[in-house]
Amino acid sequence: MRISAAAQQLGTSPRMLRYRELLGLLPAVREPVTRWRAAGARPARGPAHRQFSRDDLAAVALGLGIERRLDISPAELAFGLRVLSDPQVRAQVAELGRRLGRIPAPPGQALDFEKERALRLLNLPRPPLQSQKSQRHQPGQPATPGHAHR
Repeated sequence: MRISAAAQQLGTSPRMLRYRELLGLLPAVREPVTRWRAAGARPARGPAHRQFSRDDLAAVALGLGIERRLDISPAELAFGLRVLSDPQVRAQVAELGRRLGRIPAPPGQALDFEKERALRLLNLPRPPLQSQKSQRHQPGQPATPGHAHR
């Protein structure tokens, strides 16, 4: 199905479908599209009219439904998908959420914060980091220079 028929079936415009494609809200085209030239000529590869399958229409309809139910724009939905699919973006957004108080800190981090705060108030030296703990001398192994025996 071509874009104009797909847009009509979805209750949107071809222009909006092209915008959604730019945002990454349409399924990827699975195969390069082949255009046929005049009779007897070789087929040309490259830009041609995208054909929408039933699965493509179902995916677009799902996205449109999410936007309507949540009252969000296509750009906001595209960013939500990026957060879910890109670990770096997910981590940055989660950190912002924790700092704003909208996402609770993981239990270990909250306890570490309280421990650090108590040590600071008591002016006690801080315990070594986890990586430094693993580098300490283990009983039964020879001590390395710079490590003291207990």
